[in-house]
Amino acid sequence: MKQKHFIDSHKGVTFLAVLLMMAYFDQWQNPTAWVYLALHGTYGILWVLKGQIFPDAQWEQKTTWWYALIILGALTLYWIPPFLLTWRGVQAPPWLLGLAISVNLFGIFLHFATDMQKYIQLKLQPGKLISDGMMARVRNGNYFGELLIYSAFALLAMDWLAFVPLALFVAFFWIPNMARKEKALARLGGFEEYKRKSKLFIPYIF
Repeated sequence: MKQKHFIDSHKGVTFLAVLLMMAYFDQWQNPTAWVYLALHGTYGILWVLKGQIFPDAQWEQKTTWWYALIILGALTLYWIPPFLLTWRGVQAPPWLLGLAISVNLFGIFLHFATDMQKYIQLKLQPGKLISDGMMARVRNGNYFGELLIYSAFALLAMDWLAFVPLALFVAFFWIPNMARKEKALARLGGFEEYKRKSKLFIPYIF
């Protein structure tokens, strides 16, 4: 089994997981819960489609059942925001709903467009440094996109605890992955100049 099978399965059932939370806590009349379901549930489905159309090579690696359980357990942390939202019956003000939707849309665009460019360019020009397009100003625009996506989910929960899973992923998964990528890119011609012109993670900031 490949890592992608477990990741895609978990993300794909997020829609059902949130729907079950809404049912258990009787949140059928809560607009915020429906907006959350639409955003996070749709993102999970889009992730599965993305994996079929332009898959990420790192998730193609085979895995053991023990590591698969770790993957599933870690991803389940992303269900903390909808749990907090439905459990407490959070109803976000209209301006926050609008903000979360906008942040989420920007995140999906950055995440998916960057991954698509990387997939196509590596397929057509394997081994060549990608330093234009979506990656002209930030070397990990896909991670920045994910940061916006999951920040939008956490905002809707209106609780600082909702940001904890995201912070853990950034610290223990994303940053180490970016560091490994930096080492790999350093072996390609033109990387030092590209590094001076771009940011690691957040455009114009870091």
